[in-house]
Amino acid sequence: MAVRIATFNTENLFRRPSVFRLSDAAERKQVLDDFDRLVTLLDKETYTEADKQEISALVLKHRAYSSDPDNPPPIYVNQNRPGKNSGLFDTPPPGSQPTQLIIRAAGRGAWAGWAELGQADLDMTAVSNTGRVIREVDADVLLVPEVEDRLTLERFNAHVLGLGGQPYPFNMLIDGNDPRGIDIGILSRFPIVSVRPHLFDPDPADPTKHLFSRDCPEYEIQLGNGETLVILGNHLKSKFNDDPELRLAQAERVAEIYRAAQKRTPNVVVAGDLNDSPDSKPVGVLLGSTPELRDVMSHPSYQGDPGTHGTCHDKRDKLDYILLPPALWSKVQKVGLETRGIFAHPNHFGSVTAKTDEASDHAALYVDLDL
Repeated sequence: MAVRIATFNTENLFRRPSVFRLSDAAERKQVLDDFDRLVTLLDKETYTEADKQEISALVLKHRAYSSDPDNPPPIYVNQNRPGKNSGLFDTPPPGSQPTQLIIRAAGRGAWAGWAELGQADLDMTAVSNTGRVIREVDADVLLVPEVEDRLTLERFNAHVLGLGGQPYPFNMLIDGNDPRGIDIGILSRFPIVSVRPHLFDPDPADPTKHLFSRDCPEYEIQLGNGETLVILGNHLKSKFNDDPELRLAQAERVAEIYRAAQKRTPNVVVAGDLNDSPDSKPVGVLLGSTPELRDVMSHPSYQGDPGTHGTCHDKRDKLDYILLPPALWSKVQKVGLETRGIFAHPNHFGSVTAKTDEASDHAALYVDLDL
């Protein structure tokens, strides 16, 4: 039987942090740096006067007090119980632009809530282009990094993929560790019979922290021929505020999970966004696994671009992978890359007219297996 397996970083389906829609990279970095700093300050057990002044300045700078859905702020402080006695600050009236904000809480234990990146709806053309890429690839099993949550995945499956076509009968997603709410989901034409998350795997460098930035879910799929297929879904640490040692530790743990899964079935696929190039240490760790894993884009049947991100013209643009063990490598029939959803790629769909309405800045990678 022929089975097409694919991975496609969708960059969210309906909503995503508004900061990622900023065209200026320096501006994006500044917002994200400010967010990290605000979270660090808010997590302090006790706020000094200097801390309060800095918190106030950051909240005012990014309108983090505003919940205006028509003009969402890039950063938002969600207070469960705002007020003088239980909140971080008094929420200003809607539409106001305060120049002062008094931080009332004495420390983290004195208020309930959290800081989050503000969310904005994606342009419906971008949503449609994401659906178009997925329909063009027409995978039997599709891994989808960067999805908001399972209900969003189900809604996209039913109302976008199901519009004029057949939605996938099975989908699954377990919320991961990313505070932005970007998770690793899967769509399948075959039953998903189990999922094994690795949310709580400890970071070897600091066992009080979780290792995976998102997760490394093991999706077990029952194929029509009775065989079992295990997909290890990946979205390793990004290069923003880079931590190459963390990404390496994540890859090493993925290799351990792969070897353990191999004891249950020889049909184990490592797929997703590894956020690193083919010559990097993290990818090298995975390619050096036993039994040997091989990148489908190195198969003789593949004749496309060397990258999977942006223009896709350089190996340094390769972030997305499908790695196969020996039992599946011998069954490869075809490997392909769908790049037409990317605005930066010269060969994009006519419906992709700007970065704001592209399907994603990642291509969809797929492999056909004769099982």
